[in-house]
Amino acid sequence: MNLTLVLAATCGLLFLIVVGLARRVRQLSEQLDAADFQQRSLSTTYGRITEQWFPLMNQYPYDPQSFRFLGTPIDGVQFEDDKIVFVEFKTNRSQLSKSQRHFRELVESGEVYFEEFRFTDDSKT
Repeated sequence: MNLTLVLAATCGLLFLIVVGLARRVRQLSEQLDAADFQQRSLSTTYGRITEQWFPLMNQYPYDPQSFRFLGTPIDGVQFEDDKIVFVEFKTNRSQLSKSQRHFRELVESGEVYFEEFRFTDDSKT
């Protein structure tokens, strides 16, 4: 009878330990997910801030005064005497988004146009 009681107590204790460990693993997993989200958020914020400074860096091959920042869907447009360049800045391992790849394909296939729209005030007639 003593052995049965010891075995039952040991099983109960092991069960409580396993439940406690499972709860702790779940908590740590949630903390890790939150830290991962925060890291990605900080990385995005860092990217948005730094991309506004890239045209001022020595590595930028154009005159930064001719750069116009858009922010989205691409970072900006560089106006040169002989060309217009759509510019997207990336840091580290970041990749073009699906829409950015699509816009790049439109440019590469020549699907870029210049259109002029005139608006007049018809109330003065």
